Amino acid sequence: MARTLTVSPDQRGALPTIRDALEAAADGAVISVAPGEYEEQLEIRGVRVTIAAREPGTVTITSPLRDQPTVSVVDGTVELSGLAVVGDEQPAIRISGGSAKIADCAATASRAAAISIGGGADVAVRGGRINDSQCGLIIENADGVVESCEIRDIVDDAVIVRLGARAVLRHCTVQGAGFRGVYMYQAGGSGLERCDISQTGDAGIAVADQTSPNIVECWVHDTQGVGISVGRGCGGVVENCRVENTAAPGVLIDEGARTEVRDDAQGAGKPPVGASASSGSRQDQEQVDQLLGELDGMIGLTGVKAEVRALIDEIQVNEWRRGEGLSVNAVSNHLVFTGAPGTGKTTVARVYGDLLKALGILPHGRFKEVSRRDLVGQYIGHTAEKAASAFDEARGGVLFIDEAYTLSRSSGGGADFGQEAIDTLVKLMEDHRDEVAVIVAGYTAEMREFLDANPGLASRFAKTLEFENYTPEQLVSISGHLARGDDYLLGEELDLALLEWFTLVPRDENFGNAREARKLLERMRKSQSTRLRGLGRRPTRDELRTLTLDDLLDAVHE
Repeated sequence: MARTLTVSPDQRGALPTIRDALEAAADGAVISVAPGEYEEQLEIRGVRVTIAAREPGTVTITSPLRDQPTVSVVDGTVELSGLAVVGDEQPAIRISGGSAKIADCAATASRAAAISIGGGADVAVRGGRINDSQCGLIIENADGVVESCEIRDIVDDAVIVRLGARAVLRHCTVQGAGFRGVYMYQAGGSGLERCDISQTGDAGIAVADQTSPNIVECWVHDTQGVGISVGRGCGGVVENCRVENTAAPGVLIDEGARTEVRDDAQGAGKPPVGASASSGSRQDQEQVDQLLGELDGMIGLTGVKAEVRALIDEIQVNEWRRGEGLSVNAVSNHLVFTGAPGTGKTTVARVYGDLLKALGILPHGRFKEVSRRDLVGQYIGHTAEKAASAFDEARGGVLFIDEAYTLSRSSGGGADFGQEAIDTLVKLMEDHRDEVAVIVAGYTAEMREFLDANPGLASRFAKTLEFENYTPEQLVSISGHLARGDDYLLGEELDLALLEWFTLVPRDENFGNAREARKLLERMRKSQSTRLRGLGRRPTRDELRTLTLDDLLDAVHE
């Protein structure tokens, strides 16, 4: 377990400064900072560490050196959480190489960029606030995901993505830039998704110099320049964007640009945008109630139903809080389903995806079920491609991985790329956690081994739901339900006979629960067909519908 170091100038036994904690920190340490103002210049080089405010929003770090970044990360693996960081002539936060997560932090630098990312770094910025700076955010020669951030009151460009960067801004609000809202050049296939950009001194979004971004479902409005400007030689897509109250034309595509402009939805059909908007459409309470009723109507699964309802309650209340401008903790939509086959895992996963759609968390209820063969390739690089492709197809819905534990088991035939698939999924689940609900399923003991296959895997899932085996009584009810669904009836005394059968049938690792009931009904229908063909006459409607004790006895002796 990672060691936690406490920083507090007033607490006995705690370290007085963050720098002292960094010097004492072992690899993987967590530094918990008590409320207060800390005048420190922090340089984090080549280590793995987390610096988190004990109470988010109560810790301010200001550099005593005006010409140095306040927090500088060089080739480290760092997480910053709940901090307010203030710079002056240099960035408040500068990341060069390595990887970083910046969560729920505020950053400002009066004469520099508030946050500067470069040197091939891989950075995720979520829930941040950047304001009152010369420039808001610069990403150069680095990968970045910027989600649900507010960038306001910037002197020059609010966001610059340039020179080999590959970055996606999602659900961000950019308001009040002296020049451009977002400026992208030589930035390859970067993108903007459902961002709100307004009150800029020039273009809301400017794209130049061989950049091919996907600009999707953004709202650009109230700008002094054009809403979206795309320069010669650029490509990409401008899709379903609202451009209002800007200089004419709202979208300016220069001659020689390859950019495709699409508009498949109009007016009120466009989704909410910006940092305060959810990633999906508005809640459909009637649909939520209908789906919860469908869940309640499933036979058995008492514990699972309660767990799903608790998850849905939390999601719904969080959406109500967000609508009132209250703080909301991040909630993962990823789940682990454990239990034997035939216990309803796939059915519940489908209902869960539909519930997330009805709650406005995911844009649609697409359900993609995959197994090892869909994710694991045959040569180096193939697995990452297959896993990313499957993940992409599920975006906006549910990716259901059945028998997920097989990914962590070698196939026994030379090179095995199951671990590569797991590592790829872990990264995708974090980078796109608001776009897909990943559900992994399998036997209970084997799934525990699977979750140990990658250090970050277990933490990606919100909860584990245990699906218990059905009782004999429940299997009889399931048999009746399946029969009625196929327009059959169970004859007299058949309930008691089925109860006896399901009580006596061996429950080893091959027992299939509801699948056993379905297979038994299929054999009974075949036995009925043979019996009815031997009548020497056309059967009546009731005879065609009714399965009898003789059909069961014949089926179980096949």
